[in-house]
Amino acid sequence: MVKSAPPEIANRKPSKIEGIKENSNFLREPVATELLEDTNRFSEKAIQILKFHGSYQQDNRDNRVKGQEKDYQFMLRTRSPGGFIPPQLYLTLDKLSNEYGNNTMRVTTRQGFQLHGILKKNLKATIAAIVKSMGSTLGACGDLNRNVMAPPAPFKNQPEYQYAWEYANNIADLLTPQTGAYYEIWLDGEKAISGEEDPEIKAARERNGNGTVFHDNPEPIYGTHYMPRKFKICVTVPGDNSVDLYTQDLTLVVITNDKDELEGFDIFAGGGLGRTHNKEETFARAADPIGYVAKEDVYDLVKAVVATQRDYGDRVNRRHARLKYLINDWGVEKFQSMVEKYLGKPLEAFKPLPEWKYKDFLGWNEQGDGKLFVGISIDNGRVKDEGSFQLKTAVREIVEQFNLPIRLTPNHNLIFYDIDPENQIAIEKILKDNGVNSNPEKVNSLVRYAMACPALPTCGLAITESERAIPSILQRIEKLLNKVGLKNEHFVIRMTGCPNGCARPYMAELGFVGSAPEAYQIWLGGSPNQTRLAEPYVNKLPINELESFLEPIFVYFRNSREQEESFGDFCARVGFDEIRKFSENYKPETSNNKRKPSHRITVRNEIYTHLKEIANSQGKSMTDLVNEAVVEYLNIKC
Repeated sequence: MVKSAPPEIANRKPSKIEGIKENSNFLREPVATELLEDTNRFSEKAIQILKFHGSYQQDNRDNRVKGQEKDYQFMLRTRSPGGFIPPQLYLTLDKLSNEYGNNTMRVTTRQGFQLHGILKKNLKATIAAIVKSMGSTLGACGDLNRNVMAPPAPFKNQPEYQYAWEYANNIADLLTPQTGAYYEIWLDGEKAISGEEDPEIKAARERNGNGTVFHDNPEPIYGTHYMPRKFKICVTVPGDNSVDLYTQDLTLVVITNDKDELEGFDIFAGGGLGRTHNKEETFARAADPIGYVAKEDVYDLVKAVVATQRDYGDRVNRRHARLKYLINDWGVEKFQSMVEKYLGKPLEAFKPLPEWKYKDFLGWNEQGDGKLFVGISIDNGRVKDEGSFQLKTAVREIVEQFNLPIRLTPNHNLIFYDIDPENQIAIEKILKDNGVNSNPEKVNSLVRYAMACPALPTCGLAITESERAIPSILQRIEKLLNKVGLKNEHFVIRMTGCPNGCARPYMAELGFVGSAPEAYQIWLGGSPNQTRLAEPYVNKLPINELESFLEPIFVYFRNSREQEESFGDFCARVGFDEIRKFSENYKPETSNNKRKPSHRITVRNEIYTHLKEIANSQGKSMTDLVNEAVVEYLNIKC
């Protein structure tokens, strides 16, 4: 049996939060006691345990007044595996956001909903209403498995998508905390949804392969101390990277046979983006391929990975506590070996996979069974009514009239599905009447692929603005692209108000990470399909210097890109040294020295491949090589 304490930290003092978890009576205290107190806030110890119940205590910094108590309020986050929101739950969340919240809801980048602005006195009523409407907030935050992600596309004629939904939901159930604290505190002990648990999931949770389970413990998988830090899982299908699979602690990829029958799962592990400025020991990391597991062993495999992190993750230094650091310290081979010990058998060889592509599933689509789905782009995930844009009203009216289920997307958009074709016109009219666009071609291309975290005024970790700043920043970038002759160019832009990476900026082609008030660390070089980490280029860019900073980089990109090359791929290919060299020697373009529009020609694929190889070998650009060849062939005098 594998030992359950890492020898390297066994004699070191665990972090303060480890003690808070140990003394919480399995997530009950001091939340249960302090909830009854006539105050507008919880203590620091209670705040840490409250996270496990799906809530963060925040204060609205816009309302801070010196000498007065802070404007304390609470954010609630739903546990919604695969982004599934049944219609009755949506209507409840919509009502709660108006009755107790700030009149908005926010789609998260992990496919849940967040409610903001809830007061302590209304917290119990809010959570109770969510649970009674087939929802939950249990485990949406805290040191345990977070919301399990899956591609949101409801393709009924592609079985792998249905498998991804099924297993995302089952794994979420497998790893749900078993303590009765949640229902005791928020529903006075009543478990509102009494559906029988899948016997296979129950058996898998109780099955003790090789030390993965604590017997005679209310938490058979987590134990008294739960996980060292948060743990993130997704299930996806080959080729579909709508879930940002490389950023997860554990990713499972559905593998089917020629008959579309599920056979097993490829395994990735060790991704994670949270880091701390000026702490080089913290870093973003992309997940590694680990192996393959047959479908009958997948739940034991999940337990084995969780147990490895549970027992060997760092419980002393929380900045070093994520699975990515354990794998980085151990190496993939040692990690794989430990997982195999917990699993009780070796992993199989990783199965070949196609190239990953990012997909957002916007617009009207057929779902494969005669019905339709429609993806709606939501700026930064904020569902609200503002001026002529009445998104919140539109979504509510559609759910009320057509009783449609919803899938939230990892890019914080929303999908209605199971739509009868005869209802398409009526739904489109509701959207149009409320100023909501369903045509992805009419969505600004920079906005379409951008994400930002909430940041100020409510996030306690925010260093600077994000959600409130990104609209104007995207407009400035678009204006600059037009100025330098890159009209309609688009790439993945992501912004966060701090380095924790909630909007996944470290996978972006252009990432903004808050580093000081009105200043950002700039990351460049991620890929359009989110398969490559970006790298930090500048540590602190005052946002008022945005145009002068980006203009030379965009001009260099315009002048030296390869055919159809994206901005992120260009930055990764040429490297930061060359970008800096060009920027240092750059003279802003004027009407006198502005580069004339380039003329594009097309060559056959096989010629393009040869050109690229020769250009690379000679250290020339493909444009220069083609010009030299044409001049020589036509004997042109230039």
